Amino acid sequence: MTVLVTLENVHVARAGRAVLNGATLSLAAGERVALTGPNGAGKTTLLRTIVGLERITAGRLVAFGTEPKREKEFRPVRARAAFLFQDPDDQLFCPTVLDDVAFGPLNLGLGRAGAEARARAVLARLDLAGLADRITWRLSGGEKRLVALAAILAMEPDVLLLDEPTNALDAPHREKLTDILAGLGTAMLIVSHDAGFLARLATRALALEDGRIVPAAIHSHRMPHIHAHGDAPHRHPPAPDADLADS
Repeated sequence: MTVLVTLENVHVARAGRAVLNGATLSLAAGERVALTGPNGAGKTTLLRTIVGLERITAGRLVAFGTEPKREKEFRPVRARAAFLFQDPDDQLFCPTVLDDVAFGPLNLGLGRAGAEARARAVLARLDLAGLADRITWRLSGGEKRLVALAAILAMEPDVLLLDEPTNALDAPHREKLTDILAGLGTAMLIVSHDAGFLARLATRALALEDGRIVPAAIHSHRMPHIHAHGDAPHRHPPAPDADLADS
């Protein structure tokens, strides 16, 4: 498979504290990789590092065949690796849903008509066409999350970086989001504590421990759970009607 993003022994520090301490991973086309670990382990920092929002102090990042180091070199990376933030309010800032979803295509150089056409097509594909003219800040939390996903999909990225995508979603919106993501062929790096969601979606799992990446496994018995593994990562299929649990 074609490797899209690679981190090799990457170190990132914040306020004098090492957050990533030799993190190494690769993401290939078509993979959906779960990235787990405790709060504060640096999972969001790792996603931000891939798109140049955190500075690497040592190690190497290769994205889409390039080794970006400066801000201008990360701009084409961000066009191909789309970041879904934890809080959709950090991502949605235009007056209407259509404006928000069209914003990315406009920045990629599409004209207004082309950007709006692509935005409407994505909204229709996600069964969100009825939201196009809604005022963004009046949407429910679940609607905002789905619109934020539509906004990054409108950029037609090669990689999705998903930071706690099911956070605070009710059951219907969580199910809809899961179905949408499961139907995509796009490579994904998914940060989540939602073991049931990851058991349905991820093709393999990694864990971030002490600033390093280690193999992990997603188990779905009666109680889905995730833990680091000393051997090769593997995944069991989800059990029917399994209850959700974190570990």
